Amino acid sequence: MSQDVSEDRADALTEPTAILPLIRPEFGTAHHPPDNSGPQRPPRRDSALNRIPGPVQAPLSPPPAGASGVEAPNAAPRTVRSAPDRARNLAMERHWSRRPNRSQATRPFVRARGRHAALSRRQLWERRYVWTLVLTDLIAGVVAGSVTFVVRFGEAVTQYNRAYLVLSALLPVALLLVLALCRAYERRFLFVGSDEYQRVIRGGVGLIAGAAVVSYALDLDLARSYVLVALPTAIVAVVVSRFVLRKRLHWARARGENLRRVIVVGHELSVIGIARQLRRERYHGLEVVGACLPPGADGIGVTDLPVYGTFDDVASAVDEADADTVVVLSCPELDGAAVRRLAWRLERDEVDLVVASALMDVAGARTTIRPFDGLPMLHVEHPRLHGGSRLVKDLVDRVAAFLLLVLFGPVLLTVALCVGLGSRGPVLFRQVRVGRDGRQFRIFKFRSMYVDAEARLAELRHLNEHDGVLFKIRDDPRVTPVGRWLRRFSLDELPQLLNVLLGQMSLVGPRPPLPTEVAAYADDVRRRLAVKPGMTGLWQVSGRSDLSWEEAVRLDLRYVENWSLSLDLVILLRTVTAVVRSSGAY
Repeated sequence: MSQDVSEDRADALTEPTAILPLIRPEFGTAHHPPDNSGPQRPPRRDSALNRIPGPVQAPLSPPPAGASGVEAPNAAPRTVRSAPDRARNLAMERHWSRRPNRSQATRPFVRARGRHAALSRRQLWERRYVWTLVLTDLIAGVVAGSVTFVVRFGEAVTQYNRAYLVLSALLPVALLLVLALCRAYERRFLFVGSDEYQRVIRGGVGLIAGAAVVSYALDLDLARSYVLVALPTAIVAVVVSRFVLRKRLHWARARGENLRRVIVVGHELSVIGIARQLRRERYHGLEVVGACLPPGADGIGVTDLPVYGTFDDVASAVDEADADTVVVLSCPELDGAAVRRLAWRLERDEVDLVVASALMDVAGARTTIRPFDGLPMLHVEHPRLHGGSRLVKDLVDRVAAFLLLVLFGPVLLTVALCVGLGSRGPVLFRQVRVGRDGRQFRIFKFRSMYVDAEARLAELRHLNEHDGVLFKIRDDPRVTPVGRWLRRFSLDELPQLLNVLLGQMSLVGPRPPLPTEVAAYADDVRRRLAVKPGMTGLWQVSGRSDLSWEEAVRLDLRYVENWSLSLDLVILLRTVTAVVRSSGAY
């Protein structure tokens, strides 16, 4: 299309352009670089002070001489609390300090237009992590194919096994393709949780089934022993390598590296609770660097976090704190329309928005979004406490217990000999415990205490160091020298494999309680009895006796509500590292 231009307008278009003076603003480390022509940020506020207006209070110091006690109409709002203690807030110390944050990239980066700096830093290490996964999966496929070929056919290449050599070379490529189709490289399934391992196992089962179907359909003379050894070996190698990489990431996060910088939005009690939990479980990779509270909140309870303002100041708080994630907690002020407007404001810098559900410890596999008349409804499925999956779990438990008893036979005999020579009394300790649905059974353990331990319990009751129904003393005088060593490495619990073989216990599950403990259970805690108790579980791999009673119950209930075979596999792998560390074992 063309547009007519008047004579006056044409003259204006041909006039020389006036040269305006160039203004170069100064930028800090958390601001956009000079080549970013996006919208300018509001003036920076002092992040050390909370900007939530509260009730008018008396001045903190006397007014200067000659000044009246009446405030000007446009005076700055008063702060309701002093600056946060920098010594207690490591996140703000890194924010104030000019020292580089260890969660930042070690080399300079070029940020795309409209991208937040913290997001760009996070994308660097996430991209490296994904490429490391691809490389380790490729190596696992190569190793599995090579080892299987050498074990099955030897090192010599003949006309008969040349086809299997080609299959061994194609195995890594097929493995990567199947894992990619199962979305095992998507970042939302990585870093924490069991979804990553579920997708790897699902891809491995699909690969085995696909190989069987193709060989049958094309009438290929394919050795079943090769398929049944190469493919499971590759899948096990992939799971183990991914577990090692994840533990390496969790250790890095414990040192303050590879963390998301989070602004929490919600009421004071909810903010305090989520901040404490995320500090305790740093392997999730969320570092709370600030909060936004409702209008009119005094912020007095949030003593170790900077409060950047109200719910309307979230976007500016993200810029000030150099955050890349916003967590919105459940509160009535933030309805669907308010959260949608917040998502629009955060969209410019591609800051992640996480909306916390009011559901307690319900995994994503049990929740689905179902639209109802245009409204998204969160549907929560019931936990899998019965049915075919439980039969599979029982079968896996008993077979694994039998194999472990055979494997650890020499260890069991050695420990039994040490217990018998260390102190007077029986080698095995049998005690009544409560199992699934309240059924009682006798548990087997190597005796780690003197024979009069139960009689001496009453005189030591006042020394209990646990806050719940459990009785735990770090330096229990009833424990024998050999028993102290057994407890440190959890060797005293190996005879419980007999309980698993008899179907009374499981390899993974809640801790088996005493009848006296069950008698003191509240109604919610009795939910732990819905499944079989286990030799190990979330409670054991998360700190054992170092955890509070409330935290131990929460972990056991989380397992009951979200049980799966892949979660059992993750817990078993974490048990190995927990035994090596021997943290909380006494």
